Amino acid sequence: MQSLTRQTFIAGLTLAALAFPAAGFAQGGAKVGAPAPAFQAVDVEGKTRNLSEFAGKTVILEWTNHDCPYVRKHYNSATMQNLQNDMAKEGVVWLSVISSPQGEQGHVDAAKAKELTVQRNAAPAGILLDPNSKVARAYGAQTTPHMYIIDSKGTLAYMGAIDDKPTSAASSLQGAKSYVRQAVAELKAGKPVSEASTKAYGCVVKYAPLS
Repeated sequence: MQSLTRQTFIAGLTLAALAFPAAGFAQGGAKVGAPAPAFQAVDVEGKTRNLSEFAGKTVILEWTNHDCPYVRKHYNSATMQNLQNDMAKEGVVWLSVISSPQGEQGHVDAAKAKELTVQRNAAPAGILLDPNSKVARAYGAQTTPHMYIIDSKGTLAYMGAIDDKPTSAASSLQGAKSYVRQAVAELKAGKPVSEASTKAYGCVVKYAPLS
């Protein structure tokens, strides 16, 4: 009986770890209304990118994992690509961030990331590779997708879900409210973001071990 109780306890701990694998790592310094955390990451072209180089521009960070069904919902329907293109027309810098470490779902090298971009006709301004999870930790990214919008003054103006339909079903896209579109439109109009923080949904971001 004691052995069974112990097995049940261990099983419970295992399920908890699977459900919240990033719980100990996703507490970043990102806070709406505060300066966005500075970051430095290498993009798929091998260039080191810094947040400071985009000073004066609105920046969107999109955490992504091509194997995640929630991400596939937005890319297979071209919803994400249309959003990327529309934001580019508004002068917004869109950066996709891949934080999956080697051996975890969603990990890709630069060549594969570029291949996926072409295959999906995606249109980010840049793709940042973050296999050591440094950028993810700085922002506390929890899911894919997880969206962050930094205004032209360098202030974090929005963080959370891409829309108000927390499901991987493609049918949920019809009638969905795009928090990203709403936030960017409000910023462009000089208004405060009415829904500046929402609960992100998707696949859990896998974090590299702290070194």
